[in-house]
Order: sequence, then structure tokens, then C-alpha cells
Amino acid sequence: MSLRTENKPTSTVDVRGSTSHAREMNKFFFVKLVLMALVNAFGLFVLYSSWQVGHWGMLAAMVVLLVVVNWAYFSKRMLAAKFLVPGLVFLCVYQLFTMAYTGYVAFTNYGTGHIGTKEAAIEANLAQNEHRVEGTPAYPLAVVSSDDEQLGFAILDDGAVLVGTSDSPFQPAPEATVADGAITAVPGYEVLTFEEILQQQEEITTLRVGFGDAEQGSIRTQTGSTGFLYQPSLSYDEATGALTDTTTGVVYRDNGEGMFAADDGSTLRVGWRVPVGFDNFTRMFTDARLSGPFLQVLVWTFAFGFLSVATTFFLGLFFAIVFNHPRVRGRKVIRSLLILPYAFPGFLSGLVWAGLLNRRFGFINQVLLGGAEIPWLTDAWLARLSVIGVNLWLGFPYMFLITTGALQAISSDMYEAARLDGARVWRMFRSITLPLLMISVAPLLIASFAFNFNNFNLIYFVTEGGPNFPGSPIAVGATDILISMVYAVAIESGSTQYGLASAMSILIFLMVGLISWLGFRQTRKLEEVL
Repeated sequence: MSLRTENKPTSTVDVRGSTSHAREMNKFFFVKLVLMALVNAFGLFVLYSSWQVGHWGMLAAMVVLLVVVNWAYFSKRMLAAKFLVPGLVFLCVYQLFTMAYTGYVAFTNYGTGHIGTKEAAIEANLAQNEHRVEGTPAYPLAVVSSDDEQLGFAILDDGAVLVGTSDSPFQPAPEATVADGAITAVPGYEVLTFEEILQQQEEITTLRVGFGDAEQGSIRTQTGSTGFLYQPSLSYDEATGALTDTTTGVVYRDNGEGMFAADDGSTLRVGWRVPVGFDNFTRMFTDARLSGPFLQVLVWTFAFGFLSVATTFFLGLFFAIVFNHPRVRGRKVIRSLLILPYAFPGFLSGLVWAGLLNRRFGFINQVLLGGAEIPWLTDAWLARLSVIGVNLWLGFPYMFLITTGALQAISSDMYEAARLDGARVWRMFRSITLPLLMISVAPLLIASFAFNFNNFNLIYFVTEGGPNFPGSPIAVGATDILISMVYAVAIESGSTQYGLASAMSILIFLMVGLISWLGFRQTRKLEEVL
């Protein structure tokens, strides 16, 4: 009887515990279900968008991604994958895909005039090469906006109102309202006012609305109130794949390099993307206009990376040794002050230093140097010196921190033994401090070199790469490093050259990787010796 009485409460506790555990599991499952529903909804949206634009590679990748994610989080046997999948997804999207796509672009002519496909280039050339049809009337016109905010035109043609957009040709609008020869209202559209037209003037002047047949032409306007008929100056022959100028008779054919070219060498404005092999890589060294600036930038990049690491390391090490001595008073306060430059955002410090070094209005010239006009940022060598100096101010606190920690890890018994053997300060530094310091600091120095090798922010915000090289086909200058040259090639040189910029990016990756490998190899040798 007593045994039954003792067992009864135990059974009750177990039931309650299992019930509470089940409720907690249901809560977690509900949260997981909601999160996975959001992930799948986003995935389905990407799938639908990819299918609409015909991007089959993105569609296939998203299908695989959704299958893997759902399998990992709804399978009871994939416990480890639940923790690995998020990191692997971000690795694939932001690292592997970016690297693979950069490698692909590096072997193409992707850039201004070579953005899309050949079919898109044909359509663009037909649309951009137009002439106004002589003898056609000026059409009274109103700029309209559809319900989905797409711009279009409504014109008055022989008393009838026609309305259309860039995607849909002109259609009759019998219920439109006309007053004093002007279109005032169109059902399903909003007629834009003069102020609204001015706000979208660029879009309106480039807008074309056709009649449904390319040979009939399209309507364009410059004023927003009057339209004129334009017809293509080119005609496309699908059999030969050539474009012919209808006014001059010149024939433009595919030249195999992503352009339509005539027999005299002239080309149409819009081309398409095609593989070019290693042309972008060889162009950096063989193109006479490009190779000169490229080689100068390459040499300066290595010099900048080495000098940045050397100057910041030795200045940081000097301060670390000085303020690591126990006789120095107020060490904590001084150390806090020394790391202040490292606490400020790098881009903000670069902008401040650019103002301080201004030739005519900078604080350094006007106040510290009594009104001198030293061209810190406009002379090639002074600009390089200025960049090294600014980077020294920004970088030595980091080296000060890591060398301070490394010095404190060295046992004082080693210095005491060296003193007993008669070693002096320089001998102890050279034989004890520096070798032991390099074991722990060398990997950080390699990382610092890689960082400075690609220190785009400093160059851009202090000098913007200037002063520029005279006669260079791209906007690069004396203080540009490879990564800022990549930016100039891709963005700032008037015409985008993504293929060439990607090739340069791959070259930077290979250089940094090789230097890092050599550095770590030497570090391991140092560890073996010690």
C-alpha cells in the first residue's frame, strides 16, 4: 500500500513534465514554421522573377537552395546541417558567386556598349538610329501616365485620339476629351500637368511610342505638347544578320567582337557581350596607352603597402616599448590617447586630412607654416608622402595595441638572463624581443599588408588618386593603387569597362594570395628556428 502511495506522485510529475516539454517543442516548431514560410515566400518570389526575365541560372540555383534549406530544417536527421546551412548559403551568395561571376566577366568585353545580348543590341540600334519623317504633320500631344505609373503619349490624329506607351502601341481612345485642340482627359490615364512634365523631362524626351509596326515609326516629343513621327534609319535582315543604313546604304555586319561594323571600320554605337579570352589580361601590359599608367600604379601599390606596414609597425612598436616600461607614469592615460585615431571612422579622418592639407586654405599651410602654399595633394611625390603620413596617423594605434599585448607576453626572465650574460639593450631587442614578437605579430602584419594593398578609402577620400597622369585613357593618378584604379576603370573613366576591371581584380587577388602564402611560410620557418 505504501509503495503505491509513493509511486503515484512520481507518475504525476513525469506526466506534467512531458506535457510541458511537448508544449515548448510545439512553440519552437511554430516559430520555425513561420520563419521557413517567410524564406520560402521570398524564394518563390525570386523564382517567379527569374522565370519572367528568363534568367534560368538564377532559377535553377534558387530551386536547389530551397530544396536544401527545407530538407535541412524539416528533417530530423539533419541536426548538424541546421547550423551549417545559413553560413554556407551566405558563403555561396556573397563569396563564391561573386568570385565566380568576377572571373566570368574578366573573360568578356562587358562594359559600355557591350551590356546585353545581341538581340538587345539590334533593338537598341534600331531605336537609337532614327530620323524625322519629312512631310509628316506635327501631332498635338499630351503626356499621360497609366494606372501602373507608366508614361505614354496621347496624340490627336485627324480628330481621333490615340493613346499608347512604350510597351503598348497606339490604340484609339474614343472616350477621350478634347478642348480647343488639346487633349484634356483620357480614360484609364492621367494627363500630366506642365509642372509634372518638367519634373520628368529627361524620361519624356527619350520616350518613344510606336504604331505597332516598326516601319510606321514612332512618336517622340521635345516639348511635351507636340509630337513628331520618327522612323528607323536602319533596317535589319534576319537572313544575313546585318543592319543596313536606309539613307546611305552602308551595311553593318557582326565583326565577331560584339559589334556591328561596316567595311570602312566604322561601328554602330551599341554592341553586345562576347567572350574575349585573355585579352583583358594581356591588354594591361601590351596596350601602350594603358600599360604605362598600370605599371606605375602597380609599383606604387607595392611601395604603399610595404611602407604603410613598416611605418605603422615600427612607430607602434616604439610607443609600445616606451609605455611598457614600468617607470613611465600615467601609462594608462597615454595609451588611451594614443589609440584615439583608431577610434574614428577611416573615411571621416581621410576627409579631415584632405582639408588640413589643402594648398591654399588648409590648416597646415595657413597656420602651422605661416601661409605657405605647399602642394601637398597636387604634386605627385608630395601627394604620395601625404598619403603615407595620413595612413601612419591612422594605422599606428592598431600596431601599438597588438605589439603592447605581444610584449607583455614575453617573460621577464629571458631579459634577466640576457643581462647576466652581458647583453645590452640593442642586443636584447634584436635577439629576444623582435624574434619573439614576430612569431605572434607576423600573421597580423601580413593581414595589414593585404588591407593596405586594397586601402581604397584612404586613397579616395584624401587624394582621389590624384594628381592624374597626363594623357592617360583612364582617370588614374600618382597616388592611385590597384583597387582604386579598378574603380576608375569600372566607373569614373567616362565609359565603363567591367571586363578589364574584373581582370585587374583577379590580378590583385593572385598577388595578395601569393604574398600572404610566402609570408606565412616564412613565419613557420621562424617558429621552427625558435
